[in-house]
Amino acid sequence: MTAAEPGRRRPPFDPELVPALEECYQQAPVTLTAQNLAESRQAELDGTPSLAALAAGGAELAERVIPGPDGAPDISLLIIRPPGREVLPALYHTHGGGMVMGNNRTGLETMIGWVTDPGLVIVSVEYRLAPEHPYPAAVQDCYAGLTWTAEHAAELGIDPDRLIIGGGSAGGGLAAACALMARDLGGPALLAQMLIYPMLDDRLATGSSQELDGEGIWDSGSNLTAWTMLLGDRRGGDDVPAYAAPARAADLSGLPPAYLELGSVETLRDEDLDYARRIWAAGGIAELHVWPGGFHAFDLIAAGTGLARAAADVRVAWLRRILRG
Repeated sequence: MTAAEPGRRRPPFDPELVPALEECYQQAPVTLTAQNLAESRQAELDGTPSLAALAAGGAELAERVIPGPDGAPDISLLIIRPPGREVLPALYHTHGGGMVMGNNRTGLETMIGWVTDPGLVIVSVEYRLAPEHPYPAAVQDCYAGLTWTAEHAAELGIDPDRLIIGGGSAGGGLAAACALMARDLGGPALLAQMLIYPMLDDRLATGSSQELDGEGIWDSGSNLTAWTMLLGDRRGGDDVPAYAAPARAADLSGLPPAYLELGSVETLRDEDLDYARRIWAAGGIAELHVWPGGFHAFDLIAAGTGLARAAADVRVAWLRRILRG
């Protein structure tokens, strides 16, 4: 870990989170690079819950393999629901990992309890990763899985009028992109979008995008590496579409209500704040939570801390309100 550059200031980390952060520094590279991608992928995989762990609370798990978009490889959907055949609302989950890591179990340890409270089906998509599969592979896979889920709602025991899309980090960016696609292409009518510290902007031009250098989680170098793997030479240029980087969207009107959550010590902080502001400016609904001292993915990395527990409670409360509404 290196200190921030002289003259560059950032908010302090929550002291209770620091031990978990320091442990992370021992387990995986702080900054993602092309050279350590394989190591970073393995560290991500090592921290991903197993199917057995996800089923330990009594949830039923099943995998469905569906056709990929436009002749692309088939897509795996992990479907998690409580026992019984009751028709339930659903969360369509797009996992995190910077568009370059992870699988359809990534991040589910913070969501598995939602199967019983507030009571829903989770459908988690496994999409193709960059750099082996650059844009638009990931978002096309996610959108294909979303439309399939909506079309097969009755078969899956899902209420099609209560379908939420959501994810963390890259998954939050993909969820936002799919919400834009659904609006523009006449796709599934989404009840809401849950964007947890979403990865939205390839331009890396905000103040927070440069605050963390060799410290924290998902620092400026990691962000640059991942966006470059996804977009290549197009990254930061004038021709990047909104379905690749939702912050590029000129119009944020007509979107489903959004929940945005992030930490104050977060490379993605300012782009996420601006996305919420622009939804409001377009006449939309956005609920915004900024956790003081929180770093990227603190809810996963320091799950037992007071800040992580508070974030978990707020998410569940939002889901309950949306599903009642």
